[in-house]
Amino acid sequence: MPFCSQCGNQVGVAPYCSGCGSKQPVDAAAPPPSPAASDPMAGLNPRTASILCYIPGLGWIASIIVLASGRFRHNRLVRFHGFQGLYLFVAWLLDDQVLRPLLQRIPGFHLHSLVQAVLVGMSIFMMVKASHDEAYPLPLFGELAQKSVAED
Repeated sequence: MPFCSQCGNQVGVAPYCSGCGSKQPVDAAAPPPSPAASDPMAGLNPRTASILCYIPGLGWIASIIVLASGRFRHNRLVRFHGFQGLYLFVAWLLDDQVLRPLLQRIPGFHLHSLVQAVLVGMSIFMMVKASHDEAYPLPLFGELAQKSVAED
């Protein structure tokens, strides 16, 4: 509830104070929210956005958000990392949903574990490259990411 600017008496929405009679200042209409306030990506550094795209298991969410964000629409480096992060996640899915079930039937054959270790290593390597603002194309994934950015 608003109070009088002179005496502190409760005035509500009245233009004058009922206690002292002083005219109350009129609140200007609240300005419309700025575009930065409505964009959740406004405060996110491009380097941080690029790094988030490579978090194992969760990077695909960051990649989709980065690629859908208007803030990074014209930033080719961030979009490259977004696409490459998505393609790396697809490799995780293929390993988990296709390779693991196939290779579990072969006793003593641990190719699935090796593929997982390679994918984790690629994710960490790309986080380091993204932190240095480098667009390092991974074999196969990098070529697809570069084509995807070019088609945008």
